Amino acid sequence: MLSTLLQRAMLAAARRPLTTLASIGFLVALALAYTIVAFDITTDTGDLISPKVAWRQNDTAVEKAFPGLQDAILVVVDGQTPELAEAGAARLADALTADHQHFQVVKRPDGNAFLASEGLMFASLAEVKDTTQRLIDAQPLLGALAADPSLRGVATAIDTAATGAATDGDAAATARLEQPLAQLAQAIDARLAGKTAWFSWQRLFSGSKGQLAPPTRRLVLAQPHLDFTDLQPGSAAEAALQGHIAALHLDAAHGLKTGITGEVMLADEEFGTIRDNIGMVGLLMVAAMVATLWLATRSARMVGAILLTVFAGLIITLALGLLAIGRLNLISVAFIPLFVGLGVDFGIQVGVRFNAERREDAEPLGALERTAMAIGEPLLMAAAAIFLALGAFLPTDYIGIAELGVIAGVGMIIALVLNVTMLPALLVKLNPAVPTQPVGWAGAAPVDRWLGRNRRAVLASFALAMVLSIAGLHWVKFDFNPLHLRDPHTPGMLALADLMRDPDRTPNTITVMTADLASADRMAQRLSRLPEVAQATTLSSFLPDDQPAKLALIQDAGLLLDPAINPFDLPQPVDDRSTQAELGKAVAALRDLAVKRPGALGTAAAHLATSFARLSAASPQQREQVATILVEPLTVSLNAIRASMQAGEVSRDTLPPEMAADWVARDGKALVQVTPSGDSMDNAVLEHFTAAVRKVAPEATGLPVSTQEAARTVARAFIDAGVLALMLVSLLLYAVLRSVREVAFTLAPVVLSGFLTLGTCVVIGQPLNFANIIAFPLLFGVGVAFHIYFVMAWRSGVSDLLQSSLARAVVCSALATGSAFGALWFSHHPGTASMGLILMISLIWTLVCALIFEPALLGPVEHAPAGKPAPAAN
Repeated sequence: MLSTLLQRAMLAAARRPLTTLASIGFLVALALAYTIVAFDITTDTGDLISPKVAWRQNDTAVEKAFPGLQDAILVVVDGQTPELAEAGAARLADALTADHQHFQVVKRPDGNAFLASEGLMFASLAEVKDTTQRLIDAQPLLGALAADPSLRGVATAIDTAATGAATDGDAAATARLEQPLAQLAQAIDARLAGKTAWFSWQRLFSGSKGQLAPPTRRLVLAQPHLDFTDLQPGSAAEAALQGHIAALHLDAAHGLKTGITGEVMLADEEFGTIRDNIGMVGLLMVAAMVATLWLATRSARMVGAILLTVFAGLIITLALGLLAIGRLNLISVAFIPLFVGLGVDFGIQVGVRFNAERREDAEPLGALERTAMAIGEPLLMAAAAIFLALGAFLPTDYIGIAELGVIAGVGMIIALVLNVTMLPALLVKLNPAVPTQPVGWAGAAPVDRWLGRNRRAVLASFALAMVLSIAGLHWVKFDFNPLHLRDPHTPGMLALADLMRDPDRTPNTITVMTADLASADRMAQRLSRLPEVAQATTLSSFLPDDQPAKLALIQDAGLLLDPAINPFDLPQPVDDRSTQAELGKAVAALRDLAVKRPGALGTAAAHLATSFARLSAASPQQREQVATILVEPLTVSLNAIRASMQAGEVSRDTLPPEMAADWVARDGKALVQVTPSGDSMDNAVLEHFTAAVRKVAPEATGLPVSTQEAARTVARAFIDAGVLALMLVSLLLYAVLRSVREVAFTLAPVVLSGFLTLGTCVVIGQPLNFANIIAFPLLFGVGVAFHIYFVMAWRSGVSDLLQSSLARAVVCSALATGSAFGALWFSHHPGTASMGLILMISLIWTLVCALIFEPALLGPVEHAPAGKPAPAAN
C-alpha cells in the first residue's frame, strides 16, 4: 500500500512540476526563517547523558548541596619566584573584581587572608621549628630590610651583616650568611649583564622545606557574565581577561606565565575548533559529492536537481530538528553529513534508474513511472530501516545519539518525500539528456563470473575475516575520556593538561558526600589507606594538629621579630646618591669579611663586593632595574612574614565561613575530596583509582567517576539499541520479504561489515570514543539500505548484479556518502575527525560486503515473482 502511494506521489509531482516546486520552495523558506531565529548548539558533553541515571543523580545531589561557582574561568598564574606568582595573582584578582561588566564573582582558592596568617600552622612541627629558627637567625638582616625596603636598605643590611660576621665568633651564624651573599651576587651580575634575573627572599629565609616559601603557582577563579546569544558565550569575558593580563604585564618578560582554562574557556574553544575549518570541510564535502554525482549520472542538470533536493531537505530537517529538540549537540550535529550522504543515496537511486529507463523510453513521464514501480519499494524499505535503526536509541540514556536519531529519523522521511516529489519535478522541468552510453557496468562481467565460480572460497574468506575480527574484539579500546575529543593544542587544553600534571591541583579528584563531618572524617581515614589515593581531605584537614606547640614556636618568634619587621621609624626618602654611598660602605665591609673569613663565606663576600662595586658605578637606570628585582619581592616577603606571625588557634568556629561552606552544607552534609596517586592523565591510573574509591564509597562523584560511568552508559546504550534495531529491522524485512532466509541475506553483510570495521580499528590503533562510536548505528542504517537494494533486485530476477545500473547506483551512493562523512576527517576537532575516519572505514567495508560478499551470498537467481519489473541491467 505504502509503495503504491509512493509511486503515485512521484507521478503526481512529475505531472505538476511547477506546483510541486512552488509548494516545496515555500516550505523551505519557512524552515530557513525559523532556523535563522532558533538555531542553537551546545558543546557541553554533560548534556549527552540522561540526568536520570544514578551517577548523574549523585552529581546533581552534590551540586545542589554545594553550589560553588558554576560556568567558571580558571586562571593559572606561574611565577619564576613565589613572590612573583603571589603578586601577579593578587593584581589580577583585584582587576577582575573591579571589572563588573565582565565578571560576577572572583575568588583566590589558594590565596586568602586565612591561609596567609595560618599557613605555617599546617606544616609539620619540625618544619615550623625550622622555619621560625631561620627567621630568628635572619633577624638582623630582616630588621635592616624592613626599616628601609629599598636598594639602599639592602646595601645597609649587607653592610651590617658583613661587619658583624667579620667580628662574630659564631661559625654557624656566619656560615648562614654565605647563601644570601652568593644569591644576591648572581642576581645582580645577571641584571647588569642585561640578562633576565629574579630573586626570592622567601626562599632565602625559609629554606627548601619552609612553608613560608609557597609554590610558584597561584590560581584565580572567576565567574563571568555569559552572553548566551553568542555561540561562544564567554568570548567577551575571555577577551577582557586577556586584556587585563596584558595590561598588568603578566608575561614571560616579567617572570610570569598565565594559563586560562575552566569549563567556559573549554566550551568556547570546543565550538571554535569545530567552526575553525568548517568552510574547508564543507567545500570538500560538496566537491566530492558533485564528482560522485557526475560519475553516477553523467548529467550536469541531474546533478543540480539532486543537490537542490538534498539541500532543501537539509534545511527542512534542521528546522524540524530544532523545533523538536530545541538545540543541537556535539553528536546530533552529525545529522548534517548523515542526511547529506543518505539524501544523495536516495537521489542517486532515482537518478540512475531514471537514466536506465530513459535508454529504453525517452519520454520523461514514462521513465519516471517505471522508475517509481522499480525502486519505490526498495527506497521505502531503506528509509524505514534507517529510521528504525536510529530510532532504537530513543529508549536509551545516551541523549546525544537519541537526539541524533530523532533528527536523522525525521530527515529520512523528509529525504524520501523530497526524492519522490521534488526530484521528479525537477527532472521533468530540467529534462536532462538521454544517456548515450549504457547505464550499467558491462565491464564488471568478469567479476560476476568470477564470483559465481568461486562463491564458496569468497564466503570462506569473509567467514575467516569475521572470525579474526571477533577474536580481535578483546583489543578494541574505548577511550572514556571526553577531553581526548578536544584539540590538545588549544590554550585551554594546554593549561588544563599542565594543571592535571600538578598532583596538588589536578581536577581529576573524586568527591564523596557524607551525612556529617564526623562521617566524612571516618571516610577520609578509610580512603587515605588505599594505595591508589594520595590524600583525602575534609574540613577537618584545615584544623592543624599540634597547635599548642606550633603556636608557642610562632609566638616566641613573633615576640623576637616584631621590633625588626615592624619598625616604628619611617625610612628616609631614597635618592640615588645615598644608595651609591651605602653600596660603597657595603663593598668595604664585604672585602674586609673576605679577608677575615677565607673559604666559602669569603669567596661569596668577595663576589658580592665586586657586584656591588659594579652596581655603584653603573647608570641610575641599571640600579633601578636591580632595585626592581630585589625590592618588589622583598615587600611581598615582609608582608608574608608579618602575616604568618599573627597565627592563632584554628577551630571550626574560626574558619572563614566561605571556606567552611565549601566543605559542610547548611544541612550538615560534608564532603571528602580524594586525590589520586600517580599520573592523573593516565586512563589506567584513573580506572584503578576510581574502582578503589567506589568500592569504599559507591556513591562517589567527580570527573573520573563521570567519565567512566559515561563510557558504561554509552556502551549499554549501544548494546541495547543494537539489539532493538536488529529486532525492529528484522521484523520490517520479514514483513516485506516474507522469508527468513532473505532477511538473513540482508542483515548478514551488515553484521560482517561491523565486525570488519572493529577489526580495522584494532589494526590501525584507533580507539572508539563518544563521537566516533556513532559510526555503527549509521553503518547499520546505510548497510541495510544497500543490501535491501541488492536482495530485492536479486529476488526480482537480476542475476548479474555488478553489471546492473543498481550496482552503479550503490557504488556512487557509497562514494557520495563516504565523501560526505569522510570530509569530517579533515576537521581540526579531534572527536569530529575520528568520527569521519571511522565512518569512512565502515562505509568502505559496507561497500566491499555489498559488491563482493552479498553477490556471493545470494548466488544464482532462484525466482522472479510475476508483476515485479526487474531492474534494468543496461
